[in-house]
Amino acid sequence: MPLTRRTVLSASTAALLASPVGVEAATRRFDAAARLQALEVGHARLGVCFLDAATGEASGNRMGEHFAMCSTFKLALIAAYLREADRGRINLDEVLAYSEADLLPWAPVTRKNVATGGMSIAALAQAAQERSDGVAANLLVKRLGGPAAVTAKFREMGDTVTRLDRYEPDLGMVLSADLRDTTSPLAMAQLVRRITTGDLLKRDSRERLLGWMENTKTGPMRLRAGLPAEWRSGNKTGSGRAEGTTNKCNDVAITFPPGRSPIIIAAYFDSGEYTGQIEARHQAVLAEVARIATEWAIG
Repeated sequence: MPLTRRTVLSASTAALLASPVGVEAATRRFDAAARLQALEVGHARLGVCFLDAATGEASGNRMGEHFAMCSTFKLALIAAYLREADRGRINLDEVLAYSEADLLPWAPVTRKNVATGGMSIAALAQAAQERSDGVAANLLVKRLGGPAAVTAKFREMGDTVTRLDRYEPDLGMVLSADLRDTTSPLAMAQLVRRITTGDLLKRDSRERLLGWMENTKTGPMRLRAGLPAEWRSGNKTGSGRAEGTTNKCNDVAITFPPGRSPIIIAAYFDSGEYTGQIEARHQAVLAEVARIATEWAIG
């Protein structure tokens, strides 16, 4: 069953009817910080925010620190496009042209369609979300006017922290003191809350985005691996690995505990090491984050 605005409202309403919110509800939840801090081994940094979509209650670790977004920015980018379309400023059927020269190593959808000479904004947005297609994201960023223009859209959506400075794949090259192409777990969780359960998007656009999140093919061993299978969930991953930087393993999700309000999870893991591949042990950290989030959600 796809995630929809009706799903969000039903889950939120059921939670509010089932128990009071505020201080009393908050005291029933354990402090997740110690459990999350234990996942930081060696030079690793783990930024996490759990956010109750109905009450705004939050918990986590390093929630206000800056972390490399990597491809998690694509969720906010796509939301910005849907918002522009809702306001009649962009036609999602518009075709953006590209060629072989635009292709990147990770371009599973755009490479398949390169012979057509272009794809619609809607198709590119779906490719960027569901398959994290880097070429699709770059074309969308360019159409909006470049990274600074995308950041301006984030500001319009109420996010004063998240910033985009470069294109794929360079945006993953974030050193420890670099603020370019970064967000904080709290800022991203709050933005995702406004996108998926707030009024930033019209209902049809919100349902469309939630459906794409649920159908996302990347990151099955990350947050989704630690969430109960019966909970409907949608996510957007991000990965970074390049010599001279440390491996990043990120994931952002919304999940729907039965009978309770939706929970937003923003998880950013800087492993503190460089290897040439995505490591199972790094993804396992995010799966454990989701298990902790599950306890927090139902506690």
